[in-house]
Amino acid sequence: MSFVLASPEALAAAAADLVGIGSSLRSTNAAAATPTTALLAAGADEVSAAVASLFSLHGQAYQTLSVQAAAFHNQFVQALSAAAGSYASAEAANVSPLQTIEQDVLALVNAPTQALLGRPLIGNGANGSAPGQAGGAGGLLYGNGGNGTAGGTGQAGGAGGDAGLIGNGGIGGTGAPGQPGGHGGAGGLLYGNGGAGGAGGNALTAGGSGGYGGAGGNAGLWGAGGAGGNGGAGATGATGVAPGVDQAGIAASGAHGPSNANGDGTDGGAGADGTPRIAGGTGGNGGNGQFSSGTITAGNGGNGGIGGIGAPGGNGGNGGAATGTSINTTSFGGNGGAGGAGGAGAPGGDGGSGGTAAGGTLGVSGDGGTGGTGGIGAAGGAGGDGGGGGTPFTVGGNGGAGGAGGAGAQGGLGGTGGVGGAGGRGGLLVGDGGMGGLGGAGGMGGAGGAGGPGGNGGGGGNTSQIFTGDFGGNGGVGGAGGTGGIGGVGGDGGNGGKGGGHGLFGQSGGSGEGGTAGVGGTGGAGGAGGSGGAHGVGGQANGIDGVAGNTGADGAAGAPGNTGQSG
Repeated sequence: MSFVLASPEALAAAAADLVGIGSSLRSTNAAAATPTTALLAAGADEVSAAVASLFSLHGQAYQTLSVQAAAFHNQFVQALSAAAGSYASAEAANVSPLQTIEQDVLALVNAPTQALLGRPLIGNGANGSAPGQAGGAGGLLYGNGGNGTAGGTGQAGGAGGDAGLIGNGGIGGTGAPGQPGGHGGAGGLLYGNGGAGGAGGNALTAGGSGGYGGAGGNAGLWGAGGAGGNGGAGATGATGVAPGVDQAGIAASGAHGPSNANGDGTDGGAGADGTPRIAGGTGGNGGNGQFSSGTITAGNGGNGGIGGIGAPGGNGGNGGAATGTSINTTSFGGNGGAGGAGGAGAPGGDGGSGGTAAGGTLGVSGDGGTGGTGGIGAAGGAGGDGGGGGTPFTVGGNGGAGGAGGAGAQGGLGGTGGVGGAGGRGGLLVGDGGMGGLGGAGGMGGAGGAGGPGGNGGGGGNTSQIFTGDFGGNGGVGGAGGTGGIGGVGGDGGNGGKGGGHGLFGQSGGSGEGGTAGVGGTGGAGGAGGSGGAHGVGGQANGIDGVAGNTGADGAAGAPGNTGQSG
């Protein structure tokens, strides 16, 4: 019995080609009609007329035959096109029943194992559909494992499905940022390769570590192990940021120094140091001094207490006033106390004002206290103003120097690269081990934070402009800006995955290379220097303006991380 194979596509193409041929023939016949059906006689004689008539009759006969051939050509093309359509319709009508029969047969074969073991006898496992879902197992007898899907937020990649007796394991899904990749599915027990492990997710959170690569699937008796997934890259470290002020209270202030109506004043007590979130206490004011002869010294202001973490330093106490009650006295005003250093992220305290000096042969007013150094990334405290005076022969006190700005915060550590996945073992009889995954690259260290600005210098003390023997005090020097923060250390590269072992006949898989080390972060910018204090005025001469503080030096770059080791 003979068979005929028909291709609807080929028949349709042939019909289209014949349509083109017919069109060309019609065009050619139309062009030849006039020159061949109406020939002119070569001469006026009867012979020439007879020859022209004979050839014209032949041309007319050809045109008649061409019309008949064109009609047959059209009928043939229509029949060929109809045949192609019939074959195509027949094929389309048979597709669905054949597919249904195939599906019914497979369903019948797979029903017992599906009911007892939850997996078919023949067929590929389904690929995961939801984020992080594992692939389905392949058929017990024949079929590949399904592929795992990429993990959603916070999820590892789905594992690849295992094959049954014959088939390849499914591929593991990629992990979400910072999460591990899914493991590759195992190859068939008799024959088949293990599935490749999924790649670890690259970290996105500052300083976060990359996800581990998934391990490659093992082969059974005959087949290659799956390759391990590559580790994810670590993220760049966070930029150094000062913690900021987080004050919840103030420590106890220092006691004020007692005044003395017939002698020197007593110094004020220092403010208490703060604990975390508690600001340093304010220094006590110096006691006033008074005497009718000799030298009189007022008490100095107490120093401000050091601020606790997140809290500012305490302000220095003001110097006491010295007053001479007769022309035979020399009086010295008390100096202002220094401001306390600020806790981490908080400013330093301001220096106290100098005390005034009045009366007697000579009066020297007290100098302002120095501002406290700022905490990490915070401003230094302002210097205290120098003491003034309003009697003859008085020298104004100098303004206190501004406190230095705090050093910038160090940049954050770069994230560690993820470890590469181990390669799968090759078949027990024949098969190479899978290649280990590459270690993830370490993240760059974070940039150092900016140094805090220096505090402004205190103003010089003003004296009377009426008396020619009075001198204004000098302005205080501005505080130096804080040094920029050191850049963060680069993250270590992840270690490469170990290559899979081989079977009786085969080679071990190559080890994955370690990830590259992250580079150190850039240093932070130095803080701006504080402004110098304004000079004090006096009848004899004005003081000198204070100079501005120096800009802080930029921070040093961070050290690089370590390169990951090979598996």
